[in-house]
Amino acid sequence: MSGHSKFANIKHKKEKNDAAKGKIFTVIGREIAVAVKEGGSDPANNSKLRDVIAKAKANNMPNDTIERGIKKAAGDANSVNYESVTYEGYGPNGTAIIVDALTDNKNRTAANVRSAFTKGHGNVGTQGCVSYMFDKKGQIIVAKEDCALDADDLMMMALDAGAEDFSEEEDSYEILTAPEDFSVVREALEKENVVMADAEVTMIPQTYVTLTDEEDIKCIQRTLDLLDEDDDVQMVYHNWEE
Repeated sequence: MSGHSKFANIKHKKEKNDAAKGKIFTVIGREIAVAVKEGGSDPANNSKLRDVIAKAKANNMPNDTIERGIKKAAGDANSVNYESVTYEGYGPNGTAIIVDALTDNKNRTAANVRSAFTKGHGNVGTQGCVSYMFDKKGQIIVAKEDCALDADDLMMMALDAGAEDFSEEEDSYEILTAPEDFSVVREALEKENVVMADAEVTMIPQTYVTLTDEEDIKCIQRTLDLLDEDDDVQMVYHNWEE
C-alpha cells in the first residue's frame, strides 16, 4: 500500500470540496435527513447520525447548519423522502465506476448518471457488474501532522477498538474496519481526541487500472466531473489510478 498518499488524495478531495462547498453540504444534508428518518434525531441513540455529524464537522460544516438540518428532518413530516440508489458501470479501458445516489426522482438521476457515463465514452452496466472488484470497508485516515501519538500506539488503540487493519503511509495512517464496526472504532478514536482527516464507509478497489492514453484520461475525468456536479450523487468510487 505504501507509495499511495491517502492523505494527499483526501486533501485533494477537500480542496475540490472547498471550491464547491454547496455540493458537499447538499450531500451531507441529505445524509442527515436520511439518518434522522431512519433512527431519530438524537445522536446519542443513532450511530448513523453520529457518523454523519462527524463527517459534517470534518468538512467544516457549521454546527448551526448541522442542527438546522437535524431539526428540519425531525420536524417536517412532509420533507422530501430520499431513496438510495447505486449504479455500476465502466469507464475507458475497462475502469470500474460505482455511483451512490440519494434521490427523490429515480428517473432523473438514472438519466443524468447514464449521460455522464456516455459523455465519457463509458457505459452503465447491470447491478453487480463491477462491485465485486471492490471491498466495502470502514476507512479512517489520520494525518501525521495532526497526530501526537506514535504509529504503534495509534495502531494498538485502533486494533483494540475492533479495527481490521492498520497501515502507515508517508504522510498519514490508514485504519480499516468491517463496515459494521466502523462507528465503534471511529467513536473510540474520537474519545481519545484523535483528529481524523477522513472517516467513512467506502468501497476500496482490490486492484487499480492505470490509464496512459490522453483521450482515456480526458474521458474518465469528464465522467467523474459530471457525476461530481450532480446534486443527487453522494459518492463515486472508481479503480482508476489517478
